[in-house]
Amino acid sequence: MQSDIVEMGPGHPKRMLWYRGQPMKGVRVEKAQTRDGPVELGDGPARTRASAPGKLNPPLAFANPSRLPRCLLSSLRPHMASLQAVVASSSSLCYSVSQHKFRISNSACSSSSSNGGPSSSAGVARVHEGLRQVNPVDSMSSLSQVENHVLKAACCLLSQAGRGKRQVTSAIMGNGLFTQTNPDIRRVMPGGKSAGVTVVKVVYVVLEAQYQSSLSAAVKNINRSNRLVNFELVGYLLEELRDNSNYEMFKADMADANIFIGSLIFVEELAQKVKAVVEVEKDRLDAILVFPSMPEVMRLNKLGTFDMSQLGQSKKSSIFKVLKKKGPNFEENMLKVVRTLPKLLKLLPLDRAQDARRYVMSLQFWLGGSSSNLENFLKMIAGAYVPALQKANIVFDDPVNFLDVGIWHPMAPRMFDDVGDYMNWYGTRKDANACLKSPDAPVIGLICQRSHIVTGDDSHYVAVVMEMEARGAKVVPIFSGGLDYSSPVQRFFCDPGTKKPLVQSVVSLTGFALVGGPASQDHPRAIEALRNLGVPYLVALPLVFQSTDDWLESTLGLHPIQVALQVALPELDGGLEPIIFSGRDSRTGKSHALHRRVEQLCTRAIKWAELKRKTKTEKKFAITVFSFPPDKGNVGTAAYLDVFASIFSVLRELKNDGYNVEGLPDTAEGLIEDIIHDKEAKFNSPDLNIAYRMPVREYERLTPYAKALEENWGKAPGNLNSDGQNLLIYGKQYGNVFIGVQPTFGYEGDPMRLLFAKSASPHHGFAAYYTFLDKIFGADALLHFGTHGSLEFMPGKQVGLSDVCYPDSLIGNIPNIYYYAANNPSEATIAKRRSYANTISYLTPPAENAGLYKGLKQLSELIASYQSLKDSGRGEQIVSSIVSTAKQCNLDRDVDLPEEGVELSADERDGIVGKVYSKIMEIESRLLPCGLHIIGEPPTAMEAVATLVNIAALDRPDDGIYSLPTVLAESVGRDIEEIYRNNNKGLLEDVELSREITDVCRAAITAFVEETTNKKGQVVNVFENLGSLFAVPKKAPWVAVVQRTKFSNASREKMRILFEFLGDCLKQVVANNEVGSLKDALEGKYVEPGPGGDPIRNPKVLPTGKNIHALDPQSIPTVAAMLCAKTVVDRLLERQRAENGGAYPETIALVLWGTDNIKTYGESLAQVLWLLGVEPRPDALGRVNKVEPVSLEQLGRPRVDVVVNCSGVFRDLFINQMNLLDRAVKMVAELDEPVEMNFVRKHALEQSEKLGIAVRDAATRIFSNASGSYSANISLAVENSSWESEQQLQEMYLKRKSFAFDSDAPGTGMKEKREVFELALATADATFQNLDSSEISLTDVSHYFDSDPTKLVQGLRKDKKKVSSYIADTTTANAQVRSLSETVRLDARTKMLNPKWYEGMLKSGYEGVREIEKRLTNTMGWSATSGQVDNWVYEEANSTFIADEVMQKRLLDTNPNSFRKLVQTFLEASGRGYWETSEENLDKLRQLYAEVEDKIEGIDRM
Repeated sequence: MQSDIVEMGPGHPKRMLWYRGQPMKGVRVEKAQTRDGPVELGDGPARTRASAPGKLNPPLAFANPSRLPRCLLSSLRPHMASLQAVVASSSSLCYSVSQHKFRISNSACSSSSSNGGPSSSAGVARVHEGLRQVNPVDSMSSLSQVENHVLKAACCLLSQAGRGKRQVTSAIMGNGLFTQTNPDIRRVMPGGKSAGVTVVKVVYVVLEAQYQSSLSAAVKNINRSNRLVNFELVGYLLEELRDNSNYEMFKADMADANIFIGSLIFVEELAQKVKAVVEVEKDRLDAILVFPSMPEVMRLNKLGTFDMSQLGQSKKSSIFKVLKKKGPNFEENMLKVVRTLPKLLKLLPLDRAQDARRYVMSLQFWLGGSSSNLENFLKMIAGAYVPALQKANIVFDDPVNFLDVGIWHPMAPRMFDDVGDYMNWYGTRKDANACLKSPDAPVIGLICQRSHIVTGDDSHYVAVVMEMEARGAKVVPIFSGGLDYSSPVQRFFCDPGTKKPLVQSVVSLTGFALVGGPASQDHPRAIEALRNLGVPYLVALPLVFQSTDDWLESTLGLHPIQVALQVALPELDGGLEPIIFSGRDSRTGKSHALHRRVEQLCTRAIKWAELKRKTKTEKKFAITVFSFPPDKGNVGTAAYLDVFASIFSVLRELKNDGYNVEGLPDTAEGLIEDIIHDKEAKFNSPDLNIAYRMPVREYERLTPYAKALEENWGKAPGNLNSDGQNLLIYGKQYGNVFIGVQPTFGYEGDPMRLLFAKSASPHHGFAAYYTFLDKIFGADALLHFGTHGSLEFMPGKQVGLSDVCYPDSLIGNIPNIYYYAANNPSEATIAKRRSYANTISYLTPPAENAGLYKGLKQLSELIASYQSLKDSGRGEQIVSSIVSTAKQCNLDRDVDLPEEGVELSADERDGIVGKVYSKIMEIESRLLPCGLHIIGEPPTAMEAVATLVNIAALDRPDDGIYSLPTVLAESVGRDIEEIYRNNNKGLLEDVELSREITDVCRAAITAFVEETTNKKGQVVNVFENLGSLFAVPKKAPWVAVVQRTKFSNASREKMRILFEFLGDCLKQVVANNEVGSLKDALEGKYVEPGPGGDPIRNPKVLPTGKNIHALDPQSIPTVAAMLCAKTVVDRLLERQRAENGGAYPETIALVLWGTDNIKTYGESLAQVLWLLGVEPRPDALGRVNKVEPVSLEQLGRPRVDVVVNCSGVFRDLFINQMNLLDRAVKMVAELDEPVEMNFVRKHALEQSEKLGIAVRDAATRIFSNASGSYSANISLAVENSSWESEQQLQEMYLKRKSFAFDSDAPGTGMKEKREVFELALATADATFQNLDSSEISLTDVSHYFDSDPTKLVQGLRKDKKKVSSYIADTTTANAQVRSLSETVRLDARTKMLNPKWYEGMLKSGYEGVREIEKRLTNTMGWSATSGQVDNWVYEEANSTFIADEVMQKRLLDTNPNSFRKLVQTFLEASGRGYWETSEENLDKLRQLYAEVEDKIEGIDRM
């Protein structure tokens, strides 16, 4: 074929491209790229022919149809005779591309390979998505109409630069904000001054940029053709107003504007800025038109006599009446009203009616969106309201209406309002190949925003359509004029005849929740619509607040406001996979497709659709288990889960359901043997079952990003998951199911790597594992089994990944299903956003009361004797026994006990007994999860009793539900809070009353549950069995229990309401859909979403088997959370003062966790605010985006300084709240108050002077990890014994946690500010953390000690004063603040040393031994970071697990590797000085360690 030339034309300096001798108007090249780097084009004449085509890097145009990208292939093929080049996108964009001219040759193009990666070609087009874009293509006269349609997809040609060396660029940008654009690029000036022409200035502010091009075109056309009026137009994107210079420019523009237009102004702080400026000019302005926005901005509307100043001022107003009637077709009905109302108002002569008519017509014009509609809109408003034009008779046409709801396709001749008509047209398309017309082709539903279509800003939609079709999928792209897609989804995505789903998966391209936009949402209606449809629902994202460059350069990724509006809210609908598929040109405002992202999105959507189409027998899926820390005894790690028993149970169910699981062993133990091959082998030996050996060449060929890993790990294969020649994939295949072991991070045992501030890339073995699953095994789906692995925590942007972010590269195209613990919504959300997981919740083990054992049980019996005999002569003797036994139980650290022989009065004896009684009550009643959960096995009725008791212990005022303890206390004339306070003080009378209330609660709820229990101990027919008893409460057995006690006067009505609620809770507790939801996911069905969290606080977490979501991040802290926070803070300060001579702490260093704040709706976040003495102020939509200081008089104490360490997960989920906190701290630092009453200001002034920086900068207090990194790595060092000294651990903390968030420059991301961090920590008097859930305590997970700076702070303080450390425990209604040492002791007594706990764990066998070892390791972690673990804890643990030879043998036989680690931890604790014990104990441990080593190595020392 003869090559064509696309070249620079001689018309320089316009630098136009020419094609076949015809100029391509409007296409300019401003930057060129050669092999030697970028070249700026000068003002000299451009060359017209390429002197050395071979040097072009790369050619951009394409000639050989067989090698065109798939996204254009199907559309180009019928027209290839006439179309030989594509060099632009729709009538909108063209990127700056390489060289002064482009040769089109037969080798100039390459498509992506079938696996989604690039196939190599010398001339492949590789233009980075972040290159600056140039001016729009106004017209292409040389191309046909069909070719112009095809050009709309040409952005797909713009591939991102190659995946060689990956670098995350700095997020530090010009103004420190996320949006770098200059509003001046949207300024359109009138033509030359002409007599008689009135110039009207229009200023507009919009949320998104899709109207920019249409408005600009409208104004330019008026200015060219109209002799009466010209317009000056300038537009602002809402986000640009954060920049002070932009805001000042906005003020200046408004000062001489005639007309203001606003739309979708829904960000509170920016809405206030807009209001402040427009309000000043309101009387002077000729017209103000604000379309849906915050109420305070909507009230600015002014058209003659029409205004909205009273909007929403009364709930009786008509708008509220309309909103209350909101139903399934509300949006469509409102749009019909908008269309018909002007016709009615036209008949009314009143000025007010005509002004209202023009407002409604304005809305019609605006929703119409085209340049012609906007042109007529401007003419109408100017002619009616600009005084100089009111008599000029400005002619305008009525709005051109498009369908409000319908189906659109870029190749279709029209929009469709009937899916049958659309499918008929689809079947007759001449440009579609037979494959696309096949009835077997997958069908994907696309949800589009109407405004993008009618304004012509649709090139990103076109690209998705073309890419889907190029991959063989039919598409049904629907749109709606409103933001309620629930009806259109049901109307257009279902077959009109059968009413069954027509589509196999749905992709929303709007970014918004299915029902509602940025202002309000209706998630239940959305869920109902999606449940009825029953297919996977993906929500992709267009960049809204950032240009493509801004996003690419940001380490944070997606703008926090967009994360809140377009990631968090769609997740509540069950939305998956927030892939960014389009960018925005910073100059034109036009959207453009991001080719790699579009490929990823379309491939994954089709893969989800294929799950619905493939048969069960042919589906292949992989199960991934974890091994963390890396040790052979840890294979199958997951929180609260018996992993192998669960896998066995699930596979047995799937086998029965028709899946091919050939060769599955008969038992879970057999499964363990198959996977780890030899439980006694070392983890890094080939004795783990090797499923596949991957040669290095194959690995490099199949893993496009392999080269990028060499920076951290050297050349493949490396020494991890490798035999020196091949990369090893560990696991076992059963039919079409592969069970594999995910490699670990790889740097756990390397002290130097642990010190790095930022996390390393995945190693070659890690990458090879996921390459194997995708390219070699060919998994149709992947199931990550349990909480949690490493994939989602690999480096990359926080949210809104690019294709150089490792989680995105690793997961590739495989649909990801992830079993996640229901109580961990924060990390589940990270998995959802960063590894595109459909997270399915599983239940944590049933909670039980810890009970009493050994000496603690004896103490309880002694106290009972004292209460009955204290007035006899034996009272003193019994107290002496109580004191002696309490000391034997090491309670003397928790309770002040007298020395032996000291005489005590009767009141003193009562006081001592009361305090000991309170302590053992605390131990006995503490909830703990017993054993490990097995997927698909719900708790029995009796196992659910303790959970229900704790659910019943919480008041729920919003639901009108009183707690059972509250009701019982009221019946004897007492307040439950007073009883709790006195119980905590050890007041014997109220300790006993508290115990009686607890006992009656348990007895009543046990009687309640027994009514629903069959002979097998299963709950059946809850409401059938209980319904009659609710109707006649006198007969209810739980009422009978209460009547037999001193609480017989308890309110029957309050109890009825409570127990009806408990009935619903019981039904959910024992329900089980964990396997059912997995089956749904594997069959390509919709998995219903549900909140994650603590089922005691929020029973809506149940039943499990839901697609876990978090919450709207802008909704916290709630009012209730703020009230709880005030209680905790007051108790914290009270305790600190009591222990420090009445002095208030000046600074408290504390931690914010993601999961805690989700479960409690922001309680710990609220604690920070209350320490500072500020309160949140929700906006009109209930979102928390600002705070206000409480006066010192009202506060009644000094403002306490804080140093906030946010977990990496909190940073990812709640960046908006970090912004809020930073603004709060800086606001307090700048208050004009005495420094002795404002410790924030005191320290900021001191640090400002010392560092020579501004006070605001010195007031930096909100810290976390660098973006894309998590944890301080202290836990990794402790778990792997890879640390030498405590100083090394402290250096890890300082290096990895000293990255600050700056609300003055949020776009800079997390910026290292170690000096400020250290100075702030050095002022801390106390450290503080929260416990909010009974399932997780201090020694259950390593996260808590990983974030503890107690010893570090002491070392940083100039006076080296010992720092207090506190833990707030809000796991029960009786919230308490304990010292860290008290909490560690409580943990040890109720879990590690408690037979009820460790015997429950040992029932799970292999995993149970690991759980015991983990508790001891975490205990030592607390010794390392805080020094607050008592010696007796280690001594008792040694007696329990080592000195007892029967127990020792059980542990050794069950999991020798974990037992070896247990022995090693005892020896390490002694060696590091944390445990003082006898030499006899140490000798025994050393001997035991050697014996275990020999057994593991297979050495027989007879």
